[in-house]
Amino acid sequence: MPLFPQGVPLSKRLFDLTLAVLALAAGVAGAAPVQDGGVSLIYYGHAVFALEKGDTTLIFDPYLSGNPWKVAAAEEIDTDYILVSHAHQDHLGDTVAIAKRTGAMVVTTAELARMLKEQGVAVHPMGIGGKRAFDFGYVRVTPALHGSGIPGGEACGFVVSFFGVKVYFAGDTGLFGDMALLGQLEKIDYALLPIGDNYTMGAEDAVLAVGMLKPKMVIPMHYNTNPLIKQSPEEFKQAVEKKLGIPVMVMQPGETRLISPVLSQ
Repeated sequence: MPLFPQGVPLSKRLFDLTLAVLALAAGVAGAAPVQDGGVSLIYYGHAVFALEKGDTTLIFDPYLSGNPWKVAAAEEIDTDYILVSHAHQDHLGDTVAIAKRTGAMVVTTAELARMLKEQGVAVHPMGIGGKRAFDFGYVRVTPALHGSGIPGGEACGFVVSFFGVKVYFAGDTGLFGDMALLGQLEKIDYALLPIGDNYTMGAEDAVLAVGMLKPKMVIPMHYNTNPLIKQSPEEFKQAVEKKLGIPVMVMQPGETRLISPVLSQ
């Protein structure tokens, strides 16, 4: 059977093929089924994401108990690694309970790691700018302009190379100029950025952040879980795509997407 019916102009065929290739490469063709060998990105609402491939799972900021989206209970989470950006309750969340039950390694800043170790949690302490290899790839700890939630500590974000897919989890942060440097250091596939305002950068500043980071794909987070961070992710999506031509994927709490390194556009 031919790919296109007879009589379809060549220009129309090329246009449709181009759209199909871009949709596949950028992951904008809708929710993809989880397949063996793929990397799954799972969104639990607020700023909670997990990466999975085969038998390896990593979760960011596991705020599940108290999360208004109520996608999953902490007892349902099985993970090998927990990356914690800072000690505010809506990010530290259920870290201790999950780590003790699963034996997961918690990767975080040195001060927070020390506190968690005292609670019987396995930790790997890191510092801003540090990079470390793990069995899934590596973690780079990035700056974040935000309170740490712990005396003497500092908030952070992470660039994670997870089986070849580079994900930037910004954590809670305001806009800062070194995002441009981060974009040069790491060819980011997916940037997970807060847009809620008030406690972090808002949607307008997040558009500027995208321009500096130059990721292949953007996913907004940290919005609409309380009235102070009410935002329209669709308006953010429209602004980024119109101004920068970088696709934005708005994920719904409980949604899973199959992700891969995104082709340059």
